[in-house]
Amino acid sequence: MRERPTARVLLFDSQRRILLMKGRLPGDPAAPGVWFTIGGGVEPGETVAEAAAREIFEETGFLDATLGPLAWFEEVVLSDRVGPLLFKNHYLIAHSAGGTPSREGWRNLEREFIDDMRWWRLDELAKSQELIFPPDLADKIAQALLALGSDDVHRIEASGDSSPLLRRASNGEAARLRPSRRKEIPAKQE
Repeated sequence: MRERPTARVLLFDSQRRILLMKGRLPGDPAAPGVWFTIGGGVEPGETVAEAAAREIFEETGFLDATLGPLAWFEEVVLSDRVGPLLFKNHYLIAHSAGGTPSREGWRNLEREFIDDMRWWRLDELAKSQELIFPPDLADKIAQALLALGSDDVHRIEASGDSSPLLRRASNGEAARLRPSRRKEIPAKQE
């Protein structure tokens, strides 16, 4: 079976809200949208933390995010246009001042299949009737925070200053990545 390691980011703002995207899988574009964390695939030669920093910048444009610890790891099988794909999801905590995310760094595939982005309060997320992936995301966040020693996401110690990672991910550019840094990934690989 094909495998795809990913860096999923639990990005919290200063109001303790988490940023989620709503989108559809390329393998089933007519399906209803599902809310999920920002993040994506770990590229060859990249660490999970480097991938998380790159994904934060590419998907939001934020350069002020600070990476925290790994909250949890899980494996899930989903199908794309090619067939079954084993996702090896690393969920990392990160903090940002928040604001309105920029879509400037998005690939064509993201523009086509991502319908919305918004900040969610954890209590709102727990009560939502909308489709959320993973379905127990609010519970997993609460369990991870307790395991890390706090029910307050802002009391979790950062694993270090991530700004060098974010600067490296953006090649020092605040506006957007240079085209040579971003490569288009055919839909069948996404």
